[in-house]
Amino acid sequence: MQNAKNHLRFFPLYHFLLIPISGFAFIWSLIHLVQDSENWQHNLLMCLITFSVFLGAFASRISSLKNQDRIIRLEMRYRYFELSGTSFSEKEQQLRLSQIIALRFAGDDELLALIENSISNKSSSADIKANIKNWKEDNRRV
Repeated sequence: MQNAKNHLRFFPLYHFLLIPISGFAFIWSLIHLVQDSENWQHNLLMCLITFSVFLGAFASRISSLKNQDRIIRLEMRYRYFELSGTSFSEKEQQLRLSQIIALRFAGDDELLALIENSISNKSSSADIKANIKNWKEDNRRV
């Protein structure tokens, strides 16, 4: 059962393989660039290649997270309209993205009250998650 304490997800292929291996390769190529002055052109090329792989890994993650954030905002707009019959845009402007992301875990029965409470108290995302009583699992995140 997902809740505020265990909702964080790791993607093992990314978090435990791709990032550490590409980071290690970049650092290793930097060390060789500094230590081996005879082959500096080759070592510089290796630095650029390994840095590109490392940067590409981060860029792919950032892109997927930004897309996920857009989907969450759309989901919250739909849920708010479905529950209240009014547009979410006024409330959305008063909330930070981190608050909206935290609110998506709230069940429909408590969502509207939590939105109002979050705006009036300027609650942090951690506070919002802690106040959720009917946790709505999200197991399909990126």
